[in-house]
Amino acid sequence: MNVSSALVLAAASLLGLAALQAVTFAVARRIGRYNVVDVVWGLGFVVVAALAALLGTAPVERRVLLLVLVAVWGLRLSLHMHRRTAGHGEDPRYTALLDRHGHSAGVVVRRIFLTQGLAQWVISLPLQVAAVTGPVSGVVRLLVVAGVLVWLIGFVFEAVGDRQLARFRADPRHRGTVMDRGLWAWTRHPNYFGDACVWWGLWLVAAAAWPGALTVFAPLLMTYVLVQGTGARLLEEHMAERPGYREYQRRTAYFFPRPPRRSRP
Repeated sequence: MNVSSALVLAAASLLGLAALQAVTFAVARRIGRYNVVDVVWGLGFVVVAALAALLGTAPVERRVLLLVLVAVWGLRLSLHMHRRTAGHGEDPRYTALLDRHGHSAGVVVRRIFLTQGLAQWVISLPLQVAAVTGPVSGVVRLLVVAGVLVWLIGFVFEAVGDRQLARFRADPRHRGTVMDRGLWAWTRHPNYFGDACVWWGLWLVAAAAWPGALTVFAPLLMTYVLVQGTGARLLEEHMAERPGYREYQRRTAYFFPRPPRRSRP
């Protein structure tokens, strides 16, 4: 691994993410809601992947591959979040967070924007390390193939799950009901499951060249955030009292997909 290039890339990634979060904070203050930060979640990783492709010393095909995978995933996610949040009020998660800790600019920056920026930097470390490691050969290349396949499974789950949910919500007949069709019949959180698979796939690509495997904490952190952090757990708490949701929980897997159980009579 090229240590000097790794340090330069790490610093550039921090600066790029800091600039992105600063601009997002300014936009959030202007429009009066902070859930705009969700729009730049995927975009932040695209920034890091682009910097890794430009500043990295790894074989160009690996840097381009990771940039393409991250850009396809991140830009789709950011566009989806923009469409989902545009014209709507504040996310209840941020309202509850700031009600607990205060609404001052310092609290907002620390609790929302700084936290997200640091999370993006840590989770993106497989991209950074993969951009400064040497070539791979032989059977180890199978990790790259496996990584792309896992990424593809995750991307399909996330994109199709988001699309199915958007179409369900757009139908006035479904107002107040629980989405339990398509991928949502196999897991209560296909989008979060897909997101986790995307990052495990990217880590596998990075793990093909030493010391990329040591960044395993990044997909672990992403999975924790999706399952127990700001993802599935908080959404479950918000949805728990919706009519029909308890039954949906009994017959449908929480995170990892499986065939739905039959409802009890």
